[in-house]
Amino acid sequence: MTTAVQCTTATQWPDWPTYGLVDDLRPTLSRWAQRGDTAAIATLVSIFGSSPRPLGSEMAIAANGDVAGYVSGGCVEGAVAAEARQVIETGQPVTLDYGAGSPVLDVQLTCGGRIGIFVRPITDLSAYAARLQRACDARQALDVVIDLETGQHQFAAAAAQSARQKGLFRKTYMPLPRLLVIGSDPITVALARLAPQFGFEVGLLRPYGPSAPPDGVSTFHYDTRPIVRALADVPIDAHTAVYTLTHNIEDDQEVLLRALRSPAFAVGVLGSRTKIKERSHLLAAAGIDDNDMARLNTPAGIDIGARNPTEIALSILAELVSKRPRAIRAAA
Repeated sequence: MTTAVQCTTATQWPDWPTYGLVDDLRPTLSRWAQRGDTAAIATLVSIFGSSPRPLGSEMAIAANGDVAGYVSGGCVEGAVAAEARQVIETGQPVTLDYGAGSPVLDVQLTCGGRIGIFVRPITDLSAYAARLQRACDARQALDVVIDLETGQHQFAAAAAQSARQKGLFRKTYMPLPRLLVIGSDPITVALARLAPQFGFEVGLLRPYGPSAPPDGVSTFHYDTRPIVRALADVPIDAHTAVYTLTHNIEDDQEVLLRALRSPAFAVGVLGSRTKIKERSHLLAAAGIDDNDMARLNTPAGIDIGARNPTEIALSILAELVSKRPRAIRAAA
């Protein structure tokens, strides 16, 4: 697991930007809160021209110098961390302006764009981290509406559409994407091992399988009961993908019927192209209409010329990354 790195001053910045491998700040903020730290959060609130990071990207900085996340391609993070230490000490938020046309001439962006970064102290890190985690545990999207003058924030249910309000910025935290995998072959193992590196929680169903998942696999749910019974007890929401790799057309049929009738953001099945027509006939006979049939990814994965289990797992993950739900908009 990637964790925050410690950088006590900007001049002691790490040789490698491992802090940039942290995309979900919620676990980091929870750990810092548990150890009694204070912190600031830097949020990318404006972009003019090009930017290597999307609007709403965040970076967390602890009072002791720990850093997680990133807001540019490595061009400004050291300077942001130094400014954040001052914000923590004074309790006053600050807006940072970097790039083409910025008054900060010694910090420029290689992409040639210009970005605005709002840095605010989190006065009660424990309460802040706990609120984010409760929404995550409940599988709910949560908006943090930030006042760009005072640094104060309010939590609100995530809004797909909202009117822009001057001086406010809306940062959306999405539930963690989940991947429910059904199977027992080497591709299943490779996929279950790789998926967490791409931010996915993994659920694994293996009918009549061993009592524990494979070594190196951490799951939010593991079930060895028959397919129908196991599927009945696994909630499938709009942030869940379902991929069946059983090599058994009857088991695959049960999984696909449940998944295609659910709000799952992606549904896939392993198998040769010669089986697509047969599978489509079976699903249509069971009442799956053309719209739902179009959601089925078969054969599973993007065509990258994959041959071995790890390559096939990577092709599936590429497909999932392209389809996973993202925050629709970040600005309020």
